[in-house]
Amino acid sequence: MTEKKGTEGKGEERKETASAAVFSVLAGDSASKARAGVLRTKRGTLVETPVFMPVATQASVKAVSQEDLELLGVRAILANSYHLYLRPGLETVSAAGGLHKFMRYDGMILTDSGGFQVLSLAGLRDIDDDGVSFRSHLDGSAHRLTPEKVIDIQASLGSDCWTTLDHCPPYPATEAEAEKALARTLDWTERSLPALQRQRDAGKQCLFFPIAQGSFYPDLRRRAAEHMGEIPADGVSLGGFSVGEPKDVTWDILNRTVDFLPPEKPRYLMGVGTPKDLWDAVACGVDMMDCVYPTRVARNGGVMSRKGQFNIGNSPMRRDFSPLDPECGCFVCKGYTRAYLSHLFRAKELAVLRLLTYHNLQLMADVAAMIRRSIVEGRFAQERARFFSAFRAG
Repeated sequence: MTEKKGTEGKGEERKETASAAVFSVLAGDSASKARAGVLRTKRGTLVETPVFMPVATQASVKAVSQEDLELLGVRAILANSYHLYLRPGLETVSAAGGLHKFMRYDGMILTDSGGFQVLSLAGLRDIDDDGVSFRSHLDGSAHRLTPEKVIDIQASLGSDCWTTLDHCPPYPATEAEAEKALARTLDWTERSLPALQRQRDAGKQCLFFPIAQGSFYPDLRRRAAEHMGEIPADGVSLGGFSVGEPKDVTWDILNRTVDFLPPEKPRYLMGVGTPKDLWDAVACGVDMMDCVYPTRVARNGGVMSRKGQFNIGNSPMRRDFSPLDPECGCFVCKGYTRAYLSHLFRAKELAVLRLLTYHNLQLMADVAAMIRRSIVEGRFAQERARFFSAFRAG
């Protein structure tokens, strides 16, 4: 790995950047790394963990309103710095009084740095050791992201949890490619610290969740994890998972990585979030997750239930007058049948997008609550086995 830049003489700066403890572990599972806790933001928002965070990429969870999120009890979401930087732009969000006021949401907002989106723009970006140059997917305009600028963008947005510019290698990547990406990510994280301190000195209240990379090489993941214990991070963002690798590889490397993370800091697994994923990730010691999966599949007719997943457009749904999930208490399951929702989907009525999305988010919230409760009551292994057995039967 290349030598870290700009780390000499940073002891005082590191100390000043660190914030008071914001995460408390309330209970743990004796047979796994599962734990239940509470995260407190600088604005005073409390978030119970484990938590699934719906994705509001462009300051909106697709197909549902903020009133829906409130009804669902969603206390944490993810928004994307890259998309909001390009549209509507930082000046608009700042003029509105920050992201919370702009989108009328009072829960915790974690912002992804946008690094993954930029690095996915094949043919539209150029990455070097100083940052990333790219052209907007909207209008082709030229832009430049550096570690410092990513921090300043999130400060302008006014989100609660800030991440860092990172280099996410593709899957599969050679060890040399993964090591180069990790070295660059570690350097960018170090460069973020002075920018973070400047924003905090200016009165910005935020939690700092730098991104750890390392691909699927245990030694690289260990190096990234140990670095998180050397910097004043409030939490850890685990990037580079769910990029096309087999699930058994995901859980193996994640499980090893967590062993080297600071136990007092919350662990956020980026971009992972099916119902079964929640159980498996929590068993590995993860506290926070986000994913577009529940909302994306809903827009294509995908319905999540405790018995498994099905498509509302399938022929058997046409005359099925049962709810989407008999065990679900959401207003969709209480008031609408599969047959009616199948009709709406086939007729391309827009209302069905909201109804299916709402139900899927309710299911994810219910699973997260079930996991928390099972940890607190000492029944995590039993409840996980019961859930998986029922889910496979669907």
